[in-house]
Amino acid sequence: MSLWVRTMSSNGSSPFVECQVPISNIEQILLGHGSGGKLTSQLIERIILPAFCNPALEALDDQAVFSLDGARLAFTTDSYVITPIFFPGGDIGELAVNGTINDLAMGGARPLVLSLAFILEEGLPISDLTRIVDSAKRAAERVGIQIVTGDTKVVGRGSADKVFINTSGIGVIPPGVNLSSRHVRPGDAVLLSGPIGDHGVAIMSTRQGLEFEGELMSDTAPLHDLAAAMLAASRDIHAMRDPTRGGLAASVVEIASRQRVGIEIEERSIPIRDTVRGACEILGLDPLLVANEGKLVAFVPERNADVLLDNMRQHPLGRDACRIGKVTAEHPGFVILHTPVGGDRVLDLPFGEALPRIC
Repeated sequence: MSLWVRTMSSNGSSPFVECQVPISNIEQILLGHGSGGKLTSQLIERIILPAFCNPALEALDDQAVFSLDGARLAFTTDSYVITPIFFPGGDIGELAVNGTINDLAMGGARPLVLSLAFILEEGLPISDLTRIVDSAKRAAERVGIQIVTGDTKVVGRGSADKVFINTSGIGVIPPGVNLSSRHVRPGDAVLLSGPIGDHGVAIMSTRQGLEFEGELMSDTAPLHDLAAAMLAASRDIHAMRDPTRGGLAASVVEIASRQRVGIEIEERSIPIRDTVRGACEILGLDPLLVANEGKLVAFVPERNADVLLDNMRQHPLGRDACRIGKVTAEHPGFVILHTPVGGDRVLDLPFGEALPRIC
């Protein structure tokens, strides 16, 4: 494996150059492979993609899109291994349902049905499982969809951490909607639906038994209505992402890197609650790398940005929506963060696991 180092160019042709610096080979799976950072990308690009190469997978969006009997369908799957399984603002059951709905919604799809599969550790209290199932049921009912199939497995004590959940979802994409990171292009505005970092900080503070001034709550929520309202205002939206694992940074860095576009982000424009900001400072976390479970990032043509912002702000889940940056033809493959003090830095992803077992 090699470490990519990004430095200033010496010839002035580009502000940055990339250099490969060899580091020790990694022959075993590490926690960092599940972080949403560089190790995750390497795992996908070096092992998963070559094995299952096909157009639907190569898009690397939050969902696969395919046609069936004239309908365009979105299909997604995800696994949830969060610790603790109950946290301020939700639990693993609600999170699994909302997260799968959101992956469909980021493709512009209307969710139809979900699956729900459990891997249970021997010794899990039945009351905990009942609470999780009831929570997942309520989350599905709020959206108006059904959980139509699933599976249950039990493993020995110490072979899991209480409960793991796998979900899959199918949705239908309306005519004229075509969202994908492949459509992101220079000139797009980057919109964010609200404050970042709530979910990850709520999980970490609960896990560590820490208390902070102000309320820390997960932002887990289904985003399908917000996404649908945006598409009703304008079908001319290029891409949407929900910045979960790896946070806002992962969403924008992945798109810049894979689509070979530049992205510029105004750090002062990114909303972060004071309690979350303070907790991140104490915990040594970068809010941009902290997971969210009820926010979306949209890449939209500049001509539609103001209309879409107004539309987002009329929805309860988008009332704090804001413009945080733009896509540019300059410095392709890089995200540049304009800091409040007037400097610039390259926004990059860590190799290691900043927040393990967060979603």
